[in-house]
Amino acid sequence: MKKTRFFIGLDDTDAPDMMCTTWLGTLLADLLEKAGMKVLSARLVRLNPTIPHKTRGNAAISLCILGDPEYAFILACDLVERYSALSCDNTNPGVVACIEKPPSAFYLKAVQGHCHIDEAISLLNRHAVHFKGYKLGRGLIGATAAISSVFPDHTWEYLMYRQADRLHLPREVDAESLRHSEELTTPHTWDTWDYDLKGPVCIPHTQDPVLYGIRGDSPFMVAKAASVVRSEPAGMERIWMTNQGTDAHLVPYDHGLMHEGISYLVRGIVKEIPVTGKGGHVSFPLERSGHLIPCMAFEPTKKFRDIVRSLRPGDEILAAGSYLKNTLNLEKIYVFSAEPFLYIQAPLCQACQKRMTSAGSGKGYKCRRCGVRKAEHEVIKEQRSISPGWYEVPPGARRHLSRPSVRG
Repeated sequence: MKKTRFFIGLDDTDAPDMMCTTWLGTLLADLLEKAGMKVLSARLVRLNPTIPHKTRGNAAISLCILGDPEYAFILACDLVERYSALSCDNTNPGVVACIEKPPSAFYLKAVQGHCHIDEAISLLNRHAVHFKGYKLGRGLIGATAAISSVFPDHTWEYLMYRQADRLHLPREVDAESLRHSEELTTPHTWDTWDYDLKGPVCIPHTQDPVLYGIRGDSPFMVAKAASVVRSEPAGMERIWMTNQGTDAHLVPYDHGLMHEGISYLVRGIVKEIPVTGKGGHVSFPLERSGHLIPCMAFEPTKKFRDIVRSLRPGDEILAAGSYLKNTLNLEKIYVFSAEPFLYIQAPLCQACQKRMTSAGSGKGYKCRRCGVRKAEHEVIKEQRSISPGWYEVPPGARRHLSRPSVRG
């Protein structure tokens, strides 16, 4: 029987606390290989992280297969019907099979903007050999985007999955071995361990099938890191090529209005000293082309907020983040310069060691305690605690798509 090169895409099979589309993709790949087909590549594709109806990590998968597309599509639909979290209101799977990739513009829009189901179906009617949507069928968007994806930059992730009979048991992964795996392979792997939290960040907290995942710059390095991890027995495992850690979601901003749910890269000038608000969130306005853009570092970004607090008016920065509720939610910043900051304050009374207060408009300053007057304010030069360079949120707060500084 003649074998055909084709693509299978899956998306939207999981729920907030169960299942995983990559697990379903791994199961499909294993079954196809057992049926005599060859898996030429396996892609884990993260899409726009701000989409309201996204699943947990907004990940879709695509497989490039050499074999029988008819059988593979039927098998993929069977697996979706058996294992997807169809009882969840927000789970709306999609399965797509194509001989040729649809135009990559659809992937770019799905990772940087908003796609609609009608757009996906219109594209599939022209390019797919088979496709099927379940319930609302929103998974057809991600499945189509995964198949049409083109990666100018890419990374790799090793995913180990649990045995089916252990899904409701606590995960057994030796934390110290995870720390050792990152030390052994850094800078070629990342986001396994958070040194501020003093713990691993590569283990899910839900009852989905993933035991842990290791991200890196080559299949060899993620496999090497995984080889020293001590854990419960694996059910399945697979290494995925992915757009994680590439900043694929960021759109360069020039001028005009920002759009809700888009992630931007903005170069601008800090206009005011950052302030810490309720809940520990730190905010400041950034000026670009006459527009003031509210920027926010939220409490989960931990020590990153200290960097943001150290910014001063006049600093030129590059800010990366998602625009939600009229605010740029910061993922990282690049500081171009951090010159000493000059500010004025009331003079100090040498006798009382207290700051004077204003004596009235044009009348200088006066010490409330002893009455001593001074005409001029003091100019203070603040030495900066930051220097030019990149600053990013810690691994535990990093988005899947955000490029870590360890990548250069």
